[in-house]
Amino acid sequence: MLLVPYSCLLWLSTSGFRGIQAENPSHDVNMRSPHRGLAPANVDFAFSLYKHMVASAPGRNIFISPVSISMALAVLSLGAGGSTRTQLLQGLGFNLTETPEVEIHRGFQHLHRLLGESDTSLEMTMGNALFLDRRLELLESFSADTKHYYESEALATDFQDWVGASRQINEHVKNKTQGKIVDLFPELESPASLILVNYVFLKGTWAQPFDLESTSEEDFHVSKTTTVKVPMMFQSSFIKYLNDSVLPCQLVQLDYTGNGTVFFILPDKGEMDTVIAALSRDTIQRWSESLSLGAECGRQAPSRGPPSSLHTAGANRPSLVHAQQVVHKAVLHLEETGVKAAAAPMGGLKLMVRMGRPRSIKFNRPFIITVFDHFTWSSIFLGKFVSPT
Repeated sequence: MLLVPYSCLLWLSTSGFRGIQAENPSHDVNMRSPHRGLAPANVDFAFSLYKHMVASAPGRNIFISPVSISMALAVLSLGAGGSTRTQLLQGLGFNLTETPEVEIHRGFQHLHRLLGESDTSLEMTMGNALFLDRRLELLESFSADTKHYYESEALATDFQDWVGASRQINEHVKNKTQGKIVDLFPELESPASLILVNYVFLKGTWAQPFDLESTSEEDFHVSKTTTVKVPMMFQSSFIKYLNDSVLPCQLVQLDYTGNGTVFFILPDKGEMDTVIAALSRDTIQRWSESLSLGAECGRQAPSRGPPSSLHTAGANRPSLVHAQQVVHKAVLHLEETGVKAAAAPMGGLKLMVRMGRPRSIKFNRPFIITVFDHFTWSSIFLGKFVSPT
């Protein structure tokens, strides 16, 4: 099972922010699978953001939820005006001459509903919350649109009491992510009047579960000079595998029950940057079409958590409606079955594939992980896993 809690927050200054101007688009237009139009822009934004985060934090674990970040920033755009709103939506990858703003929000509305429905794929909880200073008065149109399109909650907060405000936000996120995201809210360095929190909790069950009794410790090679022991899970089954002839990497596809898919990508030694630079819609499509079902194989993967806390903090967005900071945090749990995560570090991934003859593929060094939803073709999570500690 894969458990991935995630949260993103934005906080905004009081300067020029008493009321938020937002258009009030018509809500009665037929929604003909509007999420389909979001997929190309969302996936392009996902890889663009991922590459930026990797470049800004070399040698560190990176784990983000691109679709959640897109959704949070789209919520924020409802409170922006003029060129800031245009720049924000264009920054998310949308061409406003081809896709009207109202269609973007309808698309996110439909996507949010699809990802939250149990019959589409994964067990997922996704939502947004606006924490407002008690003195802040928002325009009704903004409140109505954020609630209509994004089901956002608006919660009054006393930002004069920083300790109490942070406790309130942390408890909200903790409850929404089943206790997996804790202490999200950092100390404020400057005044805030509104904080937007976006959260997602994902629980996916492997189509082929791992054997709990086969978990054992093995080496994970963080670098040429650093090796750590990690719990590794084992499974013997059929698996989709590709030794890429275009890029210097190997990869496997593990599926959830439902529409969820995970790609584990193992770059050749010293080729991590090359593979990351080539990640794109076309690359993912090529991999999907090229993956073949190998013969019986054994695969080992990280044991149950708490795994490493894979997070990035303090990504500045100075152009967003007085937004001072964007912070998000995600935690990845890989488990053999549906048992609750226990106290053990996250490890690597190992495969022994029999394709004519036995072949060993060990994810015991830095690798890449991507989580997609088939039905909506959404990039739910993207990660670069460097160190289990």
